[in-house]
Formats: sequence, structure tokens, C-alpha cells
Amino acid sequence: MEQKEDDFSKETENEASMNQKSSKAQKTSSKKSKSKTESNTTPDEGAQARFSRIKLFEKVMKKSLENFIELASFNRFTSTFRPLYKRNPQRMENIYKQFIEELQRAIQNDITRLLEEGRLESKLNELDKLEDAAKDKTDPAWRPSGVPEQDLCSFLMPYYQKQEAYMRLELKKIQAENASLAEKVLAGRELLSQTEHRISATVEDWKVISAMVLSVQVPCICPLEFC
Repeated sequence: MEQKEDDFSKETENEASMNQKSSKAQKTSSKKSKSKTESNTTPDEGAQARFSRIKLFEKVMKKSLENFIELASFNRFTSTFRPLYKRNPQRMENIYKQFIEELQRAIQNDITRLLEEGRLESKLNELDKLEDAAKDKTDPAWRPSGVPEQDLCSFLMPYYQKQEAYMRLELKKIQAENASLAEKVLAGRELLSQTEHRISATVEDWKVISAMVLSVQVPCICPLEFC
């Protein structure tokens, strides 16, 4: 039994060494290709890519994921489930591949959810814009004076001044709206008084006409006069 276990450990070590060699060869080839692409890029493109925080974040996450997957090697996986591997190595290899695929997918989904929920892309792009805007400024950056009261006042006073200017502007707008509404109300009252005056004049005219109609005496014609 001990000899079989030694043979199994040697086989797994040989497989692990072969996998490590292949992974190293892939890394060296990828590094060479990256160096070629970096040499072909212009300095402006390199600076733009270097200062893009979202690209740097994605690159770091990708590299961390690759390093994490490398730690979960097939050798460690089989050493944990050695009896199952001895029974069916091909089945265990398929299980390992499926496990790695599911693990990569789950981690990538978590990273995507982190970007969406935290709105990291917009915030990192905003930081890039702030950094680009600060390059053109020649004024010295703000530094605390050491007195918290003064620092707090210097920070809050511009905000309160902006709020005061905004409130004054809104007050002027409201006053102008109130003045226009007051003019409309006065015009409506004037129109209402004129309408009431016309109605009262019409009523008086009707009263005069009705009185004149009632005052007219119609002669009574007796039918006996024609007899």
C-alpha cells in the first residue's frame, strides 16, 4: 500500500510539474506578446491607459483571479480527494475542470456586482477627470492650517454663500410670480365688477320696460256694441 501511495504521489508530482512548465511557458509567451504590444503603443496611449483607474482595477482583478486559480492546482485538488482520484482519474479531472470554471464564473460575477452596486466605474472615471483638471491649476493645493475652527469655516463659508445666493434668487422669482398673480387677481376683480355693473344696468332696464308695459291700458271691447 505504501509503495502504491508513493507511486501515486510521484505521478501527481510529475503531472503537477508538467502543468507548471506549461503554465510557465504560457506566461513567458504572454509576457513577450504584452511587451511587443506595449512597445508598439505610442507614449500618449500608454499614459492614457496608465491613468485610467477603471482599466487598472480590471487588470488587478484579472491578475488576482489568475493567481487564485493557480493556487487551486490540480495536484492539491487530487491530494484532497485521493481515493476518488485513484478510482477514476478521468472523472476527477472532469470534475476539477468544472469546479475551476464555476469558481471563475462566481468570482467574476461578484466583481461585476461590486462594480455595479458601488458604481466604481463612474467614480473612478470621475477621479480621472479631477486629476486631469488639477494638472492645469497652478495655485497651491489646499492644506489644513492646524486650527479646526478656521478650516471648518473656510470649508463651510463658500457653501453657505452659494446657498444664500441661491435662496435670494429663488426669493426674487417667487416675488415676481406673486406680483404677476396679484395683477391677475386685480384684473379679475375689475372684470367681475364691470360684469356686475352691466347685470345691474340690464335689470334696471328690464324693470323700466316691465313698468311701462303694465302702465299701458288696453281698451275693453264689449261684444254687445256690435249687436
